[in-house]
Amino acid sequence: MDDLIQEFIAETRETLEALSGEIVAWEAQPDDRARLDAIFRFVHTVKGSCGFLDLPRLGRLSHAAEDVLAQVREGARSPDRLLVNAVLAIVDRIGELVEAIDSGASLPDQGDELLIAALAEGAEEVAQANVPGLQRAPARSVRLNVDLLDRMMSGMSDMVLARNELARRLRGGDIDPTIEAALERLSLTVGEMRDTVTRTRMQKVDALFSALPRMVRDTAAGLGKSVSLHVEGSDVELDREMIEMMRDPLVHIIRNSIDHGIESPVERRAAGKRENGRLVVSARQSGNQIIIEITDDGRGIDTEKLIRKLVANGRDEAKLRTLSERAKLDLVFEAGLSSKDVVSEVSGRGVGMDIVRASIEQIGGRVDLDSVPGKGLRLAIHVPLTLSIISAIVVGAGGQRFAISRQAIEEIVTDHGDAVRIDTIGGAQVLSVRGRRMPLLNLCEVLGLARAAHNGPRMISIVNIGEGSYALAADMVLDNEELVIKPASPAVMSTGVYAGQTLPDSGLPMLLLDCAGIANVAGLDFSRDDQVVEEEEAADAETGIPALLFIDLDGARRAVPLVAVDRVEQVDGDSVRFAAGRYRVTIDGRILPLAAQGDITGRSRLNVLRLKDGANEVSYAIDEALDIITLPEELVPARAPGPIAGVALIDGEQVELLDILWVFDEHADRESEAHAPLCLIAGDKDGWMASFVRPLLETAGYRVATQLSAGETPAVVLSADEAPVEMAPKAPVVRLRNRRVAAGAGDDSVYRYDRAGLLSALEARVAGKGSR
Repeated sequence: MDDLIQEFIAETRETLEALSGEIVAWEAQPDDRARLDAIFRFVHTVKGSCGFLDLPRLGRLSHAAEDVLAQVREGARSPDRLLVNAVLAIVDRIGELVEAIDSGASLPDQGDELLIAALAEGAEEVAQANVPGLQRAPARSVRLNVDLLDRMMSGMSDMVLARNELARRLRGGDIDPTIEAALERLSLTVGEMRDTVTRTRMQKVDALFSALPRMVRDTAAGLGKSVSLHVEGSDVELDREMIEMMRDPLVHIIRNSIDHGIESPVERRAAGKRENGRLVVSARQSGNQIIIEITDDGRGIDTEKLIRKLVANGRDEAKLRTLSERAKLDLVFEAGLSSKDVVSEVSGRGVGMDIVRASIEQIGGRVDLDSVPGKGLRLAIHVPLTLSIISAIVVGAGGQRFAISRQAIEEIVTDHGDAVRIDTIGGAQVLSVRGRRMPLLNLCEVLGLARAAHNGPRMISIVNIGEGSYALAADMVLDNEELVIKPASPAVMSTGVYAGQTLPDSGLPMLLLDCAGIANVAGLDFSRDDQVVEEEEAADAETGIPALLFIDLDGARRAVPLVAVDRVEQVDGDSVRFAAGRYRVTIDGRILPLAAQGDITGRSRLNVLRLKDGANEVSYAIDEALDIITLPEELVPARAPGPIAGVALIDGEQVELLDILWVFDEHADRESEAHAPLCLIAGDKDGWMASFVRPLLETAGYRVATQLSAGETPAVVLSADEAPVEMAPKAPVVRLRNRRVAAGAGDDSVYRYDRAGLLSALEARVAGKGSR
């Protein structure tokens, strides 16, 4: 609080020095709206600060002056000499109170009410008594223009680059010890100056968070809600200019969370929640970025409602529904869109979230959303530490140079190291280093670069981003430098893989990689424990079939051959539907059949195995993926065909093996292929067979036609019982009858509702085992 009061005192002093002259000039030109607005903004700012800093006398005086100035702005009062004198007296008293607060002196409150009364229309002029012995305390801080700080930082960056270039040139030859000692002293001095200059632009993020408790309280009270605010990470430091640019977006996001997200006490009781909503605002540093998270326990984002709103505005519903879940959440940033049905003082006008994202992207940041319907919303704002000088590792990839913050790198290994092993699991590479297993990304593939010709081993950086670790492979590691980092253009920063740009001593511009952003773009999920697991010491010596060990939905521990697993990923429970006779899930804009052993309903998120056999793909819902194991050669087969192929002994525990044949046979959607047998439907006058029998035939693997194309010959003909024989070409015929019982021993027709009999007759005719 002391820091906030000192900042308030400094700002008020600075404004007061110019304000008295502005008031006098305004008296000479009463129609000068710009001067009136400046005076009004001053007293309004003082009033708002006093409410938060608990300065009631200042608040009462500034509030009275604000009311009178508001009347002048509305045309209800004219700024005559008495009114101007009264306003000047209020401003003088505000200045005296500010000096008293700074010096710790006591200022009697006599005369305050007279000064306020003098503001009334028709009141007599009241002379303000000067307070003897009250002197302005010596200033303990200097307010600098941000442009001046920028010039200081720019000069400091030039010093760092010159030092780097000098050190690089001296390393190329024999160094005189005296010159080396001088360079060392220069490096220490430059380092200290760098830290000092950098600190002049840094400020605790508490300056951004300090006004939130009052704002949350007032907003919630105005909406009839009860919300508790929890602030974490107030000691994190951020560039002062970034803090100022973050104020409005943060305020808008929090007001939206209270208005849109957190339900009313009645709704929360009905949903089984406590009446008091919870809002958490936190800040943390991750590499060269600050991440500010706003989390609430409200209703989350209703994507279906957003889609309905956009459809009502003329958008294509089919395209909107094919979007991924993340893309559907991002619809909340559409211009002019609001999920609020009723306009309130807080929100509902369709103005805001698009502006919020644009404001954050302009400073090189990005916004991520994670919503759980009925549980709440997490909104993460990633902003760079601008104008920072960091220690970085320079790597080469695809013939280009990139920087990685040393703070994010745990170690660097080569892919030829003895302790390093690279495996391919479901099309993705996994790196194992001394018992640790983690995802491996290729920097060239992530950035879309062609790998340069390089005969040596790849250099692999093990990167830690807080949520977890992963490996990032580059062609080579080039250098270790201290670099001045600035934001890149919004188009570059919006890709999510860069944290800024720099100009090293080589003079070639270089981009700083955002390690957390790369993990997000690559789709890495560190919420599951299977990303990094302990590897068994004897794994290399084991022989057998690699398999994925997992916990199924029914609680059983099972395994599936790794060769059939394309990937493991999480999906929202809302993307699962029971349709066309089976469960199906929407993934990446596709509808896949979903197999499961256990209850799927009621789950907000599901882990899903994506299984492939080369031609078909089936998803299989699980509870949790555990580990990659090697199945022993000895397996006990199941007694009957079904979802379990057998059981194996893994670490003394019986583990069931999922039967891949059963999964694909029971759940894969059979697609009609060119070589599938062609069944011609003949004599279907009322369209009954085309409507009701055709789906059964296509599911069974037949191609179905009602007319033959030129050159086509059917494998079998399906005809109504009353259709004349000459309608069928020279091909085996299966006739459908309406009667349940055959007409006699020579009647080989099939009852139209006998599914098994129909498929059996078709199979027999196609195989040539039956008569026509």
